[in-house]
Amino acid sequence: MLTEAWRNVVGTGRLNLALRADYRDSLALVQSEIGFRHIRGHGLLSDDLGVHRPYDAAGHRGTRYSFTYVDQVLDCYLELGIRPFLELGFMPSGLASGEQTVFWWEGNVTPPADYAEWAALIRALLRHLISRYGIDEVRTWPIEVWNEPNLVHFWQDADREEYFRLYEASVLAVKDVDAELTVGGPAISPGADEWWGPFADFVSRRDLPADFLSFHAYTSGPSETVPFGVYQTLRHPSDLLGQFARPAELLAGTRLEGLPLHVTEFNTSYRPDNPVHDTAYNAAALAPVLAGGGDHVDSFAYWTFCDVFEEENIPTAIFHGGFGMLTHRQIKKPTFHLYAFMARMGPEILARGQDHLVTRHPDGRIAVLAWQSVGGTDDPEEPAEHRLSLSLPMTSPAGSVYARRSDVDGERGNAFTAWQRLGRPASPTRRQEEALREAAEPVRSHSSLPIADGRVRLDVTLQRHGIALIELDAVIDETPPWLDDRRILGRAGR
Repeated sequence: MLTEAWRNVVGTGRLNLALRADYRDSLALVQSEIGFRHIRGHGLLSDDLGVHRPYDAAGHRGTRYSFTYVDQVLDCYLELGIRPFLELGFMPSGLASGEQTVFWWEGNVTPPADYAEWAALIRALLRHLISRYGIDEVRTWPIEVWNEPNLVHFWQDADREEYFRLYEASVLAVKDVDAELTVGGPAISPGADEWWGPFADFVSRRDLPADFLSFHAYTSGPSETVPFGVYQTLRHPSDLLGQFARPAELLAGTRLEGLPLHVTEFNTSYRPDNPVHDTAYNAAALAPVLAGGGDHVDSFAYWTFCDVFEEENIPTAIFHGGFGMLTHRQIKKPTFHLYAFMARMGPEILARGQDHLVTRHPDGRIAVLAWQSVGGTDDPEEPAEHRLSLSLPMTSPAGSVYARRSDVDGERGNAFTAWQRLGRPASPTRRQEEALREAAEPVRSHSSLPIADGRVRLDVTLQRHGIALIELDAVIDETPPWLDDRRILGRAGR
């Protein structure tokens, strides 16, 4: 069976962005065509959501907790049919032990000055959420402790022992509120395998809760910076599946063996300004990952659903290499279509190969996702065309199938290519924006294919970096015997 791991979680820019109309419009579109289950982003406890509010005035001193913005953000998510995957971070400035920050919007990445106050903040937050949304609902929201503490950019000095202290204080506070809330970590970045053993030892030694394990996966190398962007080398897309599988291998025989695994961020590049995210290559590279990632993990969250995202300041052009499946103002990128195609697949897997996934719906319909296999920087350039032939079972008394096909590649269903040809307008006019929306739609075609001996032969030709969705419906011919389409123009028999 095809698991839901590919759409169990999706990433987002910091949670404060959910207060904006452009963000909400993008999420509504993503939910209507894809339907993710959970959403994860930074900044739940950062100052721009205003939860932690210490005061010292008029003889009164203490801390007030404000959930004005948090409630608006979470209400938005739930109204659009998506639940939060809560990331505990970053540090409120009034609780921080230092001034180190990350990103343009300055998320504080220092440990708490007072761990008891940090624990009180978590308890207050969760008790409020339970009061507002109900215990049964909040129990469905995974809670992750911090983000990439193995990197000095995200955790002061990448101090592992200090992170373990944060983890202990956090998980105990969570379970103090309700033992059935799910909490985990360590949310480490790629290349941090050396963290898994000590983390497992620490959790076991301290007998701490760990309901799931989380980590991130990317395939890009060091950045070569240009104004308002970067270029990077890329490893082969199969490297992502290797990263997905690695923690289970490393944790075999430990207390953490067999726990749910969540890749809470993944993409080709880890940079929010790498143009690879805007390309058809990105979709073709990730197609086998979506098809096979559920073999290794319980979820893998595409980072991110839209370009309303400000880690490296406000974007300067509508296409700027942003992580999102959608640009600002909801122009669809090729990777959006990959996910929309996956949303139309059936639950039963009939076949899976290096360039295809074949599924069947309960009513007998067949859905095929095909893609050109692509490599990384060190691999040969992909050819101009890719061909595959499939023999598909069709258990129907019908004599033919209606084949409906949707294509996206370097030319078709590709607003980025259209934007390049328009001269790369940073802020498109309304007419240019309309042209980009038209260019972004997949090219649709249809045909009739015969059923012979209970099977349909499907021959597919893809253009460079192409992905295609082909949906096959059995045809019951209801044509009356008196109809003759040759006579429509009055030419029959002439």
